[in-house]
Amino acid sequence: MSIHIFNSLTKQKEELVPLNGKTIKIYSCGVTVYDRCHIGHARSLYVFDTIKRYLKFRGYDVQFVRNITDVDDKIINKAKELNKSSDMVAKENIEAYQQDLKSLGIDEADCEPRATDNIKEIIDAITTLIQKGFAYAVEGDVYYNVRKFPEYGKLSGQSVDKMLEGVRIDQNDKKHDPLDFALWKKSKDGEPAWDSPWGPGRPGWHIECTCMSLKHLKTDTLDIHAGGRDLIFPHHENEIAQSEALTGKPFAKYWIHHGLLTINGQKMAKSLGNFITVVDALKKYNVDTLKMFFLFSHYTSPIDYTEQKMDDAHKALQKFDILFWKVYEILKHRQVTPVQSNFIDKHNQDFIEAMDDDFNTPQALASLFNFINDTNRFIEEAQPNPNYEGILYHAVDTIEGLARGILGLFSKEKDQDLSDEDRTLVEDRKKARANKDFKRSDELRDLLKQRNIIVEDTKDGQTWRWA
Repeated sequence: MSIHIFNSLTKQKEELVPLNGKTIKIYSCGVTVYDRCHIGHARSLYVFDTIKRYLKFRGYDVQFVRNITDVDDKIINKAKELNKSSDMVAKENIEAYQQDLKSLGIDEADCEPRATDNIKEIIDAITTLIQKGFAYAVEGDVYYNVRKFPEYGKLSGQSVDKMLEGVRIDQNDKKHDPLDFALWKKSKDGEPAWDSPWGPGRPGWHIECTCMSLKHLKTDTLDIHAGGRDLIFPHHENEIAQSEALTGKPFAKYWIHHGLLTINGQKMAKSLGNFITVVDALKKYNVDTLKMFFLFSHYTSPIDYTEQKMDDAHKALQKFDILFWKVYEILKHRQVTPVQSNFIDKHNQDFIEAMDDDFNTPQALASLFNFINDTNRFIEEAQPNPNYEGILYHAVDTIEGLARGILGLFSKEKDQDLSDEDRTLVEDRKKARANKDFKRSDELRDLLKQRNIIVEDTKDGQTWRWA
């Protein structure tokens, strides 16, 4: 079996064939650290973390680089607004970003380079582009000459003339052509600046990604370049133009883009009051609920965040919790050897086939829910089976392995087991509920909540999770 992915460059689904054996080099555009990460960032980070996990599961040696843009107009403007230095704004938000990654249970990339640590490489690349005739300097700024690159527009599917129709032309613009974009920006007083052949300045946004991806993945051509759909034009289009002019080789074999996130049908914006940071989202919802919400939609699709969908995600998670708790009760304190079964093989294979098809998480989830249903059916119907406990153990271990190892679910809950005292409280609350001692049941529920344990009653019984 092979993996097929939708390539934004060719506009079709293609078999994934790495450039070098089983090694896959992936670059993902990371965050610009002018503010806290929001749930749109969380989706991007989670989507590509899941893809990376799955590729590793399928035996690939994945080298994953995700950059941090720590010098940018947005950071400079935020620093002025807060009366802080740009360095301080970037530093504070990098620390917050790293904490968000931990809170989300998302791995750091193999390398997370910062733009400001790669200034020499950026200056060298711009110098080469000027020497090759693809760029020009004007009064301390350097621009890329778009019309020198005949294939400009091949990712976004737009012609240069069509793009020009939507560009506002400023008569005082120093650019030779309205479509030309900045590679180096002359710094104003009080702004971050580095010495360069064109005077003190700072890199443009697009050139950072070219230099950091090629340098840290040690290649002229990436296997996969990843990012949000909103980055296709102009960011990724500009990356292609400058990178291929620089190396003379294709910049990336495959381009993958995730869909964008809206909130109740509206674009997220602070001005609309619907800007939800990762921190605020996780105050209200468990991290697995947020991940389950993301998994409901194919990564290429847009996704709309609503309370109803978050409730649906929470209910979906309960199916896992109920099964895990049920099997724990059956197998606790027993030494069990896993035993294979046809239904386990089938659902495991269904999951893999779904993920092989452009990382189709909605279909992969459907296979897991079918797996859960069949496991519950096995519990009810197959107890006379001499391998009952071994099959049951292997089924749940496989479900958890796929959900946790690939989809990144349950990383928080499974990091800790209940203490003996906590477990006694959970059991006492379950008994109180069964005995209709609702006053005691409520007291124990509140006590458990103080210990960061949430107990919930479902039609199949009590479940618990970490808050």
